Amino acid sequence: MSSLFRRARMLIAVVGLLALWVPGPASAARAGAAAAPSCPAADRIGTTLKNGARWQMCWDIDRNTGAVLSDVIYTPNRGTPTRVLKSASLAEVHVPYDSGQPRFYDVSAIGFGDLEQGTLTRLSAKDCPDGRLRDFRDTPVLCVEEQPRPFAYKSAVEKGILHGTDLVVFSVSEIGWYDYITEWRFSDDGSITPRSGATGSLSPFQFSDASSGWPTGVGSTRFSENHSHNIFWRLDFDVDGQSKNRVEQYDYLGSGTAARTTKRTVFSRETAADLAPTRFWRVVNPATENSDGHAKSWEIDNHQSDQYRGPRETEEFTHHDMYFTQYRECERLAYGNTAPDCATSVDKYTGDEKLTDPVAWVSVDFHHVPRDEDQDPMPTHWQGFRIVPRDVTATSQLP
Repeated sequence: MSSLFRRARMLIAVVGLLALWVPGPASAARAGAAAAPSCPAADRIGTTLKNGARWQMCWDIDRNTGAVLSDVIYTPNRGTPTRVLKSASLAEVHVPYDSGQPRFYDVSAIGFGDLEQGTLTRLSAKDCPDGRLRDFRDTPVLCVEEQPRPFAYKSAVEKGILHGTDLVVFSVSEIGWYDYITEWRFSDDGSITPRSGATGSLSPFQFSDASSGWPTGVGSTRFSENHSHNIFWRLDFDVDGQSKNRVEQYDYLGSGTAARTTKRTVFSRETAADLAPTRFWRVVNPATENSDGHAKSWEIDNHQSDQYRGPRETEEFTHHDMYFTQYRECERLAYGNTAPDCATSVDKYTGDEKLTDPVAWVSVDFHHVPRDEDQDPMPTHWQGFRIVPRDVTATSQLP
């Protein structure tokens, strides 16, 4: 089939779809309701990416969690605004060492956003060469910039490989030997990638054998201790508004068989969940639909985790990869939560309450086995997950 014929077929299909779809009052009302974040203009981030997609949000700094993003709104290229998240932030960075001690809780016990104690890092123009620095209390602490996204898509109709862009928002926190880069990537296709990059210096904990470490330095007499970085994120979903949101789990059964079947589980009440092959979750608003008549949702993919499990008597909160809880103002941290009249950790948040305004707590774990190459400065190792639009638009909005 010639390239010219492909173009002709696609043009006919697009014209036909446009003729069939006429935006109605419901879509116009939804667009108006989510058109802009609720914060003052000085506290907003708003960027239209090269392909025409737009992201808007508010930002602030919390002493414990560092950067907090709220009222996150996505407008697809040629589309209408869709609210995604009411708020998003870190919820804990748990660092247990393989020998059993020490065991750090960097968010709840130290804090990622404390300017007075110096944990929140002052950024310079060199840290944000292609973007804009944003100030908190007259200190530049947040970088906002548009970065290339290679291999966005390839089409037989288009020539070459077409690249996209991301809106990247990041801050840096100095916690002990580590410098943590807390980064949020908002892509032009509507996906969100929260991730944390650990760099700085390798911890000085050393032992005389290889039972819980790896030899670093000359010979095999010094063993840097292995440890985990168990990171929790808190995502308060509001898919086109907070009402009627629900959580669904999808499994595809039939390993070792020719046929596979889809199993959908609706989480009507608070629950914990774990990773499994071919499993994913989505937060869906059945009351809002794209032009194909499919409910809008956002899919959560956190399969890149080492799935740390600590002792049940002290670290029960590490025994699941996902938690879905009903929104409560006081539930801010995955561990060490000190708000009055509130539970202390995410495993205790999951009671039997009906799930109508869901908050997702996402855990991604990384087991760090040191290398000689980690000795100063330590290369950044990243861990994170993705949130992907599912049926937010009826077709791809990439140009």
